[in-house]
Amino acid sequence: MKLLLGVLACLAATVFAGDKRARALGIEPGVMRPGALNAITDVPGVRVGHATLIEGSGVRTGVTAILPHEGNPFLEKVPAAIHAGNGFGKLAGATQVEELGNLESPVILTNTLAVGTAVSAVVENLLGLEGMEEVRSINAVVGETNDGGLNDIRSLPVRREHVWQAIASAAPGPVAEGCVGAGAGTVAFGWKGGIGTASRVLPARDGGHTVGVLAQSNFGGVFTLDGAPVDKVLGRHFMRDAYDGADGSCMIVVATDAPLDARNLRRLAARAMLGLGRTGGIAANGSGDYVIAFSTARELRIPHKHEGPLNPPAALMRNEAMTPLFLAVIEAAEEAILNSLFMAADMTGHRGRAVKAMPVDEVLKIWREHRPAGGSSVKKP
Repeated sequence: MKLLLGVLACLAATVFAGDKRARALGIEPGVMRPGALNAITDVPGVRVGHATLIEGSGVRTGVTAILPHEGNPFLEKVPAAIHAGNGFGKLAGATQVEELGNLESPVILTNTLAVGTAVSAVVENLLGLEGMEEVRSINAVVGETNDGGLNDIRSLPVRREHVWQAIASAAPGPVAEGCVGAGAGTVAFGWKGGIGTASRVLPARDGGHTVGVLAQSNFGGVFTLDGAPVDKVLGRHFMRDAYDGADGSCMIVVATDAPLDARNLRRLAARAMLGLGRTGGIAANGSGDYVIAFSTARELRIPHKHEGPLNPPAALMRNEAMTPLFLAVIEAAEEAILNSLFMAADMTGHRGRAVKAMPVDEVLKIWREHRPAGGSSVKKP
């Protein structure tokens, strides 16, 4: 009965997404305003889909797919970059993105031992699309975190059809968060982690562009909520005897409609790690913390088949215009991670391990008592 209730609670977090997100509880990190959905899908064209595997007493895992636009991502590649905050991970496809500066597949998130399966599934999916008949090389980008504490990861439960399901279900609009998709079995700061998302919109004077973030949280440290030292007050943080360490991983996906090339996308991706740091994450030795950033600006899409040796000229953001985008991605990354915690639920999994969701009432009490003066009530530009 305990297992059944844990599973039902986690599924409820998926179905009723939005009823207890950080912002709905009055927590508004930073000074910039979010988009209409406060999600990565506020960036036009971006779609997100999940396949969630909660089976029997031990399978707690899944797949999350992020599609950069409504077309074929191979035939219309987008500028992209990857930043490794700490490289203890298995991020397939990273070297080609680094070398060529573009993304030609959906971004797939899953568990550590499912990366190979996901790469195969993405390749098969893309090869089956119209216009791909002569394609002989595809760079599938697949990231992971290790959910082996709650999930029977050695049973290799993720199959190709689960990856296809996540891709096929990808849609614009609100994004399910918490114990869903690649976040079904993750743990963050000793509490149940999961999938979270958030966005920020630049003021019109700075271009009015949107930055959206999706995070798969599975890491530790010293949890801080909007400036309030929650873990310090609770006395249950890393470097305390009762705490089981800070290893894990965090995958962060950043999308923007700002016209950025790979060089400035790499700079943007690096700043997302500052958002992770704001939550108290420390990029521990055994934590694979990666950021994948891409631009959806239509004028920067890269056709697979070129005519002539030169790309068409396109206006790019100047270096001096990047600072508002840097702040936007820091704030959105912080809030996405917070949402992954607030939207999670208790979970019992492999070998009977039970992980509690963050105690929201207790955490909010600490936040109200210890947040910096002014807190989340500042006016958003």
